[in-house]
Parts: sequence; structure tokens; C-alpha cells
Amino acid sequence: MSTRGFTGRRPPEATRERLPPGQYLTADFPVLQIGPNPRIDLDAWRFTLRAGSRPLKIWTWDEFNALPRTRWGGDIHCVTKWSKFDTAWEGVGIDDLLADAGVAAPTAFALAEGYDDYTTNVPFADLTGDRAMVATHYDGAPIEPDHGGPARLLVPHLYFWKSAKWLKGLRFTQKDEGGFWEMRGYHMYGDPWREQRFTGD
Repeated sequence: MSTRGFTGRRPPEATRERLPPGQYLTADFPVLQIGPNPRIDLDAWRFTLRAGSRPLKIWTWDEFNALPRTRWGGDIHCVTKWSKFDTAWEGVGIDDLLADAGVAAPTAFALAEGYDDYTTNVPFADLTGDRAMVATHYDGAPIEPDHGGPARLLVPHLYFWKSAKWLKGLRFTQKDEGGFWEMRGYHMYGDPWREQRFTGD
């Protein structure tokens, strides 16, 4: 099992230069979700990579955790306007998932799917190139259920609703399909530096 760095950490800068427009800094880690935490049995946990309805590969928890590990540290930004600096994550990079599955991305679009039936769209270009991971650890410990454990998507350069909690898979789609919040008026992309919170921003 190998470990390598996950690119993307910004060098130390003044706080105001690290905060995207409209954000405020918090030392807490607020918990926001659409419903109760799903109950997930690790013996039954599966992560599925799909092209439409067709499975490309399925991993058990043990198989998933045997993959190469990736670490990332940096800032995260929520659409509800809080930002948290210097967070530390560990998990499996999306590039390593594809490599283990022996496939290339079949389309340019993907939907992240959670065990709570939550979905969110992320362009494949924002998942590859060491830009995203399926995270299992935060701040040196397994991710707590309130924050999406046992595994959540981490796409730190987009607003945090794109980092779907309780992740069970990624589904490649033929077109850019909106997920739960996108269908309710949130932006299809969600770049915090362009303040893309809602449709039309």
C-alpha cells in the first residue's frame, strides 16, 4: 500500500486573502445535512463505480482500504458562508480508484451518490488530476458519522455541498445532471471564488 501527497495546499497567506467572497472564518466544523445519519454497516458497505446503470467495479470496505492512500490539507468553504482553514484529510484518490478499476472515465460528467440517497453533480475534470478523493479520515481519525463517515467525497476547491457525505458511489452520466441541491436552485458548478451559490450566480 503506497502513500503520496494530494496536491492543492495553498501557501500561508493573510486570512483575508484565503477567504472567498462572502465567507467568514470559523474554528468549528458545522454539521449540515438534509436528514438523519444513515446507519451503515461496514461489513455491508460497498463503493460502486458505474457508467449509467452499468457497474464498472465494486469495492468492499476492506478492498477499498487496501488501495493507495492520499492525504490533503487545506481550506474548505461551505455555501452557507463558513470557511474552515487548515483541514487535514486522508482517503483514496479518484485517480487511484479508476486505475484500480482499469477504466478511463467514459463521460465528462458524474453524480456522487450517498447512502442517504443524496446526489450532487461534479464534472469529471474536477475529480481527476489529484483534485478529489473519497475521504475516510479527518484530522488523523476516522470521519465521524455527522461529517459523512465512514467515507465521503472531498472536492475541496468547490463549495462543500459537492463533497457528498456517506458516499456509496460515483455514477458517470451522459450529460451534466443536477443532484439534490442543484435541482432546488443551487449552482451547477459551485466555485466559491466566483461565489457560485445559486442558479444564475
